[in-house]
Amino acid sequence: MSDQQPESHGPDDLDDNIDAFDQIVAEESDRDPDLAVIEAGSRTLRAHGAAPQADQVPARPADPEVDKALREVEEELSTRWGETKLEPSVSRIAALMDVLGEPQHAYPSIHVTGTNGKTSTARMIEALLKAFQLRTGRYTSPHVQSITERISLDGAPISAERFVEAYHDIKPYVEMVDASEEYRLSFFEVLTGMAYAAFADTPVDVAVVEVGMGGSWDATNVIDASVAVITPISLDHTERLGSTPGEIAQEKGGVIKQDATVILAQQPVDAAQVLLKKAVEVDATVAREGMEFGVVSREVAVGGQMLTLRGVGGEYEGIFLPLHGAHMAHNAAVALAAVEAFFGIGAQQSRVLDADTVRAAFASVTSPGRMEVVRRSPTVVLDAAHNPAGARVTAEAVTEAFGFSRLIGVVGASDGKDVRGVFEAFEPIFAEVVVTENTSHRAMSADELAAIAVEVFGPDRVQVEPRLDDALEAAITLAEEEAEYGGAGVLVTGSVITVGEARLLLKRG
Repeated sequence: MSDQQPESHGPDDLDDNIDAFDQIVAEESDRDPDLAVIEAGSRTLRAHGAAPQADQVPARPADPEVDKALREVEEELSTRWGETKLEPSVSRIAALMDVLGEPQHAYPSIHVTGTNGKTSTARMIEALLKAFQLRTGRYTSPHVQSITERISLDGAPISAERFVEAYHDIKPYVEMVDASEEYRLSFFEVLTGMAYAAFADTPVDVAVVEVGMGGSWDATNVIDASVAVITPISLDHTERLGSTPGEIAQEKGGVIKQDATVILAQQPVDAAQVLLKKAVEVDATVAREGMEFGVVSREVAVGGQMLTLRGVGGEYEGIFLPLHGAHMAHNAAVALAAVEAFFGIGAQQSRVLDADTVRAAFASVTSPGRMEVVRRSPTVVLDAAHNPAGARVTAEAVTEAFGFSRLIGVVGASDGKDVRGVFEAFEPIFAEVVVTENTSHRAMSADELAAIAVEVFGPDRVQVEPRLDDALEAAITLAEEEAEYGGAGVLVTGSVITVGEARLLLKRG
């Protein structure tokens, strides 16, 4: 067994920068009480001691003993290969499943892959299944504020106590596999094992599983999902997955299993060709957005949008989705088709799910850090767009939903991302951009971001604030100073980690 490990990115990621969060906006808070929320968020961030990474869950447990136990688990996990260090194989996770008794086969599952929209789609699928009285498990990544968010039961992140128990339950088996393999199990592989074991132990009626990266060799791909969902494929992680949508589709198509049903969101032509070929090879049934199902109509509404969706069995009218943007409507159509397929509804059957239940499910959906409003006057929106395709749909959604007369961007990104493409997507809607850094060791430096931003926006529209708290203050102040224009707002984007930290600073969660 090799001891080679990459630089960790667990709860100690804040060590280099945590002291910076002590000095925030005391002077500005005296001048503007609304900014005091950032100061309070800064103190919370230090107290939590971990990079916030999702929903109605505290970033740290209130019980000191539980908090200590969770920290210890996070520290142990952080010594393993991180999510950006990969060896394309499922041999280690398969070995772990074997010694655990194959828990991933104890329940049916829906497997979700793609480039953008995976988490939001998974959350919508979960909401629909729960509305039909099924007990659900959901496994998603990355997290927004707390690592416990990655494993959810019945729509809520598992408790810190349950997370710690799940880790210690499988730890002896993890050590057995570590001793027998060339490389130790990775951070993501251990979490995947924890999720699958927790779902079997609960037990759940169905698991909704989001891939970490790719599909074929992703650690989640030891399940035999009866429904495979593939959200839109675009360029991301090109150094690992391929340089064209078609090449990336080769990897993501690995989630399509024999005799499964495949729900395909709208895809680039080369990606669609690859995925359809894979489906034919394994005798899978395919439902394509725009052909067998899709969005019939959508209208912007207060707090979201009103939809008419066509599922694989029929139409559903009067659906309120409390999320903004055309992309979220398309995610909803994909989620609906996936649940219909799970219940065995097909185009030949001419039957639909109970419409009132479907409406109630969609009305309950949340998606933290995705077009999420966290402050008013000025409005601050968080969105975790981190690649050009995601940035383009976010730009369209912000324009449609809010119609800001002037919009200030706050952007913090990770190394290795197509930052220029992200900036180019936002250039038409950002009056000014404040570039910054999050606290992850993978964060691109503010100076490096600024150099690219200046090439896209010009020097007069770029401000550099290496600390996220300063960047938020600067953007909010700019928006307030421009109140004369009416409807000024702030969009925080570029990375899930940046959004998670901003969310905590602004006292969400």
